[in-house]
Amino acid sequence: MSFGHPTALLALVVVPVLVAVYVARTRQQGRAAAAFASPVLADSHSPQRPGPRRHVPYLIFGLALVALLLAVARPQRSVAVPVERASIMLMTDVSGSMLATDITPDRLSAARDAAEQFLNTIPKRVNIGIMAFNQRASVLQSPTQDRAAAFDALQQMQAGGGTATGVAVQTAVGILRPSSRRQQTDSRAPAAIVLLSDGASTRGVDPVKAAAAAKKAGVRVYTVALGTPNGTIRVMRRNGTYQTKPVPPDPTTLRQMAEAGGGAFYASASSAKLSQVYERLGSELGTRKAKRSIVPAFAAAAALLMLIGGGTSVRWFGRLI
Repeated sequence: MSFGHPTALLALVVVPVLVAVYVARTRQQGRAAAAFASPVLADSHSPQRPGPRRHVPYLIFGLALVALLLAVARPQRSVAVPVERASIMLMTDVSGSMLATDITPDRLSAARDAAEQFLNTIPKRVNIGIMAFNQRASVLQSPTQDRAAAFDALQQMQAGGGTATGVAVQTAVGILRPSSRRQQTDSRAPAAIVLLSDGASTRGVDPVKAAAAAKKAGVRVYTVALGTPNGTIRVMRRNGTYQTKPVPPDPTTLRQMAEAGGGAFYASASSAKLSQVYERLGSELGTRKAKRSIVPAFAAAAALLMLIGGGTSVRWFGRLI
């Protein structure tokens, strides 16, 4: 919780001052009563003394004063609200290494399932684009709010070929930030890339430099490394026989890309963890923190406490205060 006018909280110093005055007044009244009549005879001339409960209404009024002073300071709380006009390009590596089965049932299937969960998590007003990349980048669906079209695009992904991560990032930036809009820096809608890859870039542009350029264009880059160090695929030799080829992920480059692109890096070694990562990203990228005033709640609490305090005093002592 924060406050719109925090300087108004200085008024709370009046509370301990009033407490001190009340304590001093109570003690003075006690001394005056003792001087008027002997304590031995107190039970005979005041048989029904209120005891400690005489302080309860004042305590309630004090709490009401605190709530009222807090309301004057304009309390606020942060809430998650959908990001308006945001666009996210969901990029998935579809190189041949995505056929590795170290992630159940295989890397590409796990990535597709997690992407579908991502689409279900993200708010409807956020535009989502789908891109697959290996040695070249393929835009399967331009950013849209049509979730059915995005789901259909995910089913088109097929694994094969090498990996050109830098070229893919450049292609995504060109879609999210068309050249005609790049000069309109003040009116840019939020844009981000979520890039999942399981291996090192083997050709094309330096992916770290491409991520830095994306950040400069106003597009944050989030990366997800998929796979385990023990991942392998079977590759056919020229003579028709097969060999087992290790395909470990490249978390170092992907982490550097996220740092250069102003986003965040995630590593996933299982389909369950990948789903958690995408769910978190969907919540993080699809919403933003906004301040909401809760002054009415504090004002209502102050009014309610005053009513309770007044009602208690009238019921017990026949007077308002």
